[in-house]
Amino acid sequence: MEHADSAPSLSSRGGSEIESNYLETGLYITSFAATISVAALFAVGLLFITLLIALAFMLQSCQSRSSGVIQLLETSNDYGYCKVFALHAELNALETDEFPKVCKTLAIQYVKEGQYLRDLKLTMSVAESYLSSLAPQNDGLDVVLIDLDDIFLSNPCTRQLHNRLGQHDMNEWAEEAKHLKRMLVLGLYKKLQARGWSLILITRKPEEQRNAVQENLVDAGYGGWSSLIMRSDAEMQMASWEYLSGKRAHLQNQSFRITSVISSQLDALTGPCIGKRNFKLANPIYYRLKDQNNSIQLLR
Repeated sequence: MEHADSAPSLSSRGGSEIESNYLETGLYITSFAATISVAALFAVGLLFITLLIALAFMLQSCQSRSSGVIQLLETSNDYGYCKVFALHAELNALETDEFPKVCKTLAIQYVKEGQYLRDLKLTMSVAESYLSSLAPQNDGLDVVLIDLDDIFLSNPCTRQLHNRLGQHDMNEWAEEAKHLKRMLVLGLYKKLQARGWSLILITRKPEEQRNAVQENLVDAGYGGWSSLIMRSDAEMQMASWEYLSGKRAHLQNQSFRITSVISSQLDALTGPCIGKRNFKLANPIYYRLKDQNNSIQLLR
């Protein structure tokens, strides 16, 4: 009996130990699973935050690109508009104040970003290529007519441009544009001279400034020209295109053969008696100014 009573007692105690072990084991497994779950949730949260940051950067990049494309399109549209307006202004001799402000801004960018220099070089290259393919006769009557006002500007005009655009703009692009054109025209000038072309310089400046103009030309390296044409007092009252075309006609009547006219100004490239092939130099902007003698100066 004693033995019998003791067996269930042991069995009962054994059951208790087993149950206790089961409960303890169950609690251990549940804690491990919770730890794994928390870690998984943290990883998912971190991944989600990383994804949000990546999406934010991508969105910002797309917006920047879109803004850049829009700005490029706007700049392109403005450039096209200003290019057309510049031709319109030159054809109609519009005053400076009638030129849109956005076009003046683009004109500064046109010089500072190097496109003006590239366009000048391209025009010079085309002119040089054409004229080098021809051989002038030995009689000295085959001439290239060069617009002198593309090389030098009168001081009154320079002061008026300074007043209109301000010190910063004058220093930043106007002087640079003049220097670039002067150097490139000089390079072409010397090459044509070496090939035997007769070079005739023409300007809208009055005859009374001849000594000063000649001195400036020599100082800048422009020597050995065939002729320097300047306005008489009677011609000062004429429109520029009329004066220029009249001088070309006079040269032709003297048996000169005008092979080419090189200028950045439209009035020098219109009318009768122009060359066989003419070249218009690039310009950052069009200006119509008047000097102290009330002569019209076209300034780019």
